[in-house]
Order: sequence, then C-alpha cells, then structure tokens
Amino acid sequence: MRFASDNTSGAAPEVMAALVQANDGYDRSYGADAAMARVTDLVRGIFEAPDAVVHLVATGTAANALAIATHCPPWGAVFCHTHAHVAEDECNAPEFYSGAKLVLVPGDRGKMTPATLATALSQIGADGVHGVQRGMLSLTNVTEAGTVYTPAEIAALTARAKAHNLPCHLDGARFANALVATGATPAEMTWKAGIDVLSLGGTKNGCLGVEGVVLFNPDKAWELELRRKRGGHLFSKHRYLSAQMVAYLTDGLWLRLAAQANSMGQRLADGLRNRQAMVPEAHANMLFPEWDRGRHDRLEAAGAVYNRYPAPEGRERARLVASWSTTEADVDRFLAAF
Repeated sequence: MRFASDNTSGAAPEVMAALVQANDGYDRSYGADAAMARVTDLVRGIFEAPDAVVHLVATGTAANALAIATHCPPWGAVFCHTHAHVAEDECNAPEFYSGAKLVLVPGDRGKMTPATLATALSQIGADGVHGVQRGMLSLTNVTEAGTVYTPAEIAALTARAKAHNLPCHLDGARFANALVATGATPAEMTWKAGIDVLSLGGTKNGCLGVEGVVLFNPDKAWELELRRKRGGHLFSKHRYLSAQMVAYLTDGLWLRLAAQANSMGQRLADGLRNRQAMVPEAHANMLFPEWDRGRHDRLEAAGAVYNRYPAPEGRERARLVASWSTTEADVDRFLAAF
C-alpha cells in the first residue's frame, strides 16, 4: 500500500531487460551509441515531428533547467504556475542554469488560465531596460495538483505567450499519464498546441532514471547540447540512458504503464468517494482526498505509506499517487483499512 509517489516504484521489467542487454559488450560513449539513434527515430515518429531533436539526461530537474536555460535569457521572466514543480521543488535549478526570474501565475488546482496569464504578461516588460523582460512560458502536465491540461487548454495559453513571441515549455514528468487521461496524441499535446520544448518524463513511469529534452525547433539543439555538457549532465556511458528510453517508447510500453497508474488512481478515487471522502477532480494517477480525523493513524497502522497534507480543523488530507506497478489488491487493501 505504497502511495507516497510514483518515484518510489521500481523499474519495469522491459526497461531492466534493456539495461542488461546494453551492459553486454561495448558501445560508443557520450550519446554516440547506436541506441540513441533509435531514440531519435522513435521520438520523431511518435510525435509526428521529423525534425525534432532529443537529448537525454538522468533527472527531471536537469531536463527542466536545461530546457528553460536554452530558451530564456538571464534578463527574462519564466511564467509558470504558483505551485509548478520548477517553482517549488527544484532548489532554484531553473534560475541557477538560466539566470532568469520565475514569475508565478495563479490558478485553481494547479492550472493557470488565459486570463491569469494575460494579467501576469501585462505586468512584466513595461519598464524598459530597468525591469525584467518577458522570457518564456512553462506549463506542467500532469499538474502538481493532479489535474490535466487538455491540448485545447494548452493551445489557449501558448497563444497568449506567442502573442509576445515567447517560446513555450512543457514539463512532462508525467506526460504519458496526461496523454492517457485526455486521449490526445503526443503531437496534439505538444507542438500542435504551441509547445516548443518538452521535458519527456520516464523515471516516474517505469524507467530506472532517464528523461528526454525534446526540441521541436532544431535550431536550439546545439546550444542545449553545450549546456548539457557544461552543466555536468552528459553521461559518458550514455547507452544506459538510451536503452531505457528505447524500451520505454517501443510498442507503446510507456502508455500501457501510464494507463495502469491512471486506472489505479481512478479506482482509489472512486473507492474513497464511495466511503464519503472528499476527492477533488483528478483524471490521472495523483489525488488529494480529504476525510474525517483519525484515518491517518488507522491507515498507517495498517501499513499504508503516503504523504499527509495540511487540512482544515477537524479534517485530514493526503496526497496519494498510484504508479505503474500499483495493483487492484494494493488499492483494495487501502480502502479496506480506510
């Protein structure tokens, strides 16, 4: 009954098998491995983007920070949600790598709106040389509140940014979960909706540790490659990153893993609602239910592991995250203990 994070699950057997195979013999280093060429082919096909370029790193923080640094100058503002991962959970890495300023945009349940973004855009860049300039937009899907942007919602936001000639980034640490939740294609969720660069998550969804930075504008590829090396994120034994991503993207594995996580998240949400818990709308694998006092102690005594969240007086709240390896038995045991 482990619902603390999808980071806490193991790696999928297909990914582990690919790593074992990559460990046999020799291959070229620093991204020149044969598997990396396969990664590029897979990404271009899956995203319907024949000119896309992908670079691999080991962490989501590196992917986000490098993507932002490559697209925003140090005098620019990065418009992101108040509770975006880049704002609250990356120890200022985006600012460190880019020198840029994060401008926090409000919005209910993890999602900014065209109106809140328009207000933020109107307040930046009006002071000439003395003030921070508009730099770029960064969105997160699935959001930190467990909600999901549709492609239409992303397009409405990027249109506001594009009106100021700003590039747009999507933090897709749970990108596969967002695709499964909406039924969108990778292209519809990204470049067709105005996204210029994607942080393509793997670690939270069955990989041992790999993330991709997908550039839909290849003109930025060399700069990102240089920043990756300068920032210490270019693996010498790069084939171990490539092997994971090849296995992840082959034959729809990444979507099947996300579908399992989402399905278990919805089973958990439905079960809690049936037991009079308050569960805000959540379409993917992460939810924030609220219930009467006393449940935390009971659940944890039964072996449940999750994160407690602040709640109103007399109530309790939690963050529950299902993973690719969560089973129906895991969910049902949690509900029985509840």
